[in-house]
Amino acid sequence: VQLVESGGGLVQPGGSLRLSCAASRFTFSMYAMSWLRQVPGKERELVAVISSLGRISDYADSAKGRFTISRDNAKNTVYLQMNSLKPEDTAVYYCSARTYYSKNPTGFAFWGQGTQVTVSS
Repeated sequence: VQLVESGGGLVQPGGSLRLSCAASRFTFSMYAMSWLRQVPGKERELVAVISSLGRISDYADSAKGRFTISRDNAKNTVYLQMNSLKPEDTAVYYCSARTYYSKNPTGFAFWGQGTQVTVSS
């Protein structure tokens, strides 16, 4: 099983980034996918979740209206479009997979290695 995130980097406040997570070696279309983020010393936060077929999604309050999660099951890839970024969005972002749809930040079957997002002027 492999989840490989990409697209992180340094961006100025107000800017945008698009994270991608490429999945392999499991049946991607049968798993709900989530993006989580973590800052050292703080609990991991579930930012966004999307159902296995992409029909429903939900967001943390901190992400609503700014972030959009999407997926392409033909490409085994999930995305996180992040707009209007703020310094408090700085974190390591992880994609994760589990067999059910939930906003609970635990219980994942698979994790990626993470990609750093830094929002700073």
